[in-house]
Amino acid sequence: MTNELNRGNRHGADALVGHYACAGESDTGALGAVPSLKERLRQAFTEASIDPDQLTPAQMAGLDQLHLGGRGASYRLLELGELSGVTRMLDVGCGTGGASRLLAQALGCKVVGVDIIPAFIDVARWLSQACGLSTQTDFLCADAAELPLASDSIEALWCQHALLNMPDRDAVLNEWRRVLIPGGLVLLHEVVAGTNPEPLSLPVPWARQPEHSHLESRQALEQRLQHAGFRQLRLIDVTEQALSWRRHHGRREQQAAAIEEVELPGAQLLFGDDFTTMGRNLQANLANDRVRVIQGVWRRAVPSSHE
Repeated sequence: MTNELNRGNRHGADALVGHYACAGESDTGALGAVPSLKERLRQAFTEASIDPDQLTPAQMAGLDQLHLGGRGASYRLLELGELSGVTRMLDVGCGTGGASRLLAQALGCKVVGVDIIPAFIDVARWLSQACGLSTQTDFLCADAAELPLASDSIEALWCQHALLNMPDRDAVLNEWRRVLIPGGLVLLHEVVAGTNPEPLSLPVPWARQPEHSHLESRQALEQRLQHAGFRQLRLIDVTEQALSWRRHHGRREQQAAAIEEVELPGAQLLFGDDFTTMGRNLQANLANDRVRVIQGVWRRAVPSSHE
């Protein structure tokens, strides 16, 4: 794990780990040991009178469906992919493993999740164990630009809101092509730059400083995927759905705060005290077309020898 992280630092991992510092491992300061992310989350479930070792998808939703649109958006991407007979998938930038578990349950396949944040991998393994999916999911702490997987070993690749954290996307896409079997699919749910050239309102969930946000336009991303050897099958813009979802959740967050409602553990424990500000800024960026959201499916080109 340490070697993987050291290699990842060449691809901007330091900045990424720094952004998610509040999700870091235990540390010792003047007041003693600070609990790890997993310890804090387990305590939060306990305080909500929920057994942290016996969890349902609904109880985990605030922790493992961190992308715009939540579980609904994941199911729509799954429908868009039209997957059939897949036995082994890769979830890139898996975070706490929500999509990996959703895919394993929906498709009955084995899913490998990869993320560069050690604390997220720790939580992902625990949550899979707690909901009975540990035998169908496996989680690796690694850089997406240097995947610890054999070539031609993955049938379909899933990625939600992760490329925006990856400065060397060409290296990442080359790895995707390497690990996918010929004809393998990429299912992508991504935030892209909008048509409004104004600077982003920050912080947002993926960045606190401009230099840590690696957005590009939809057209640039399409071209990059094509050059990397992927053929586009389907692509839809889901910005309006994402904005509607963000507005709805913003109202719910305000209502819960107003009545001091005890909620299930959620994203604030992962992103820190400024998560509410992040959500508000993300909504403004969507509304002002500084960012857009797409879902699409691409196929790895099949060499002529396979035709």
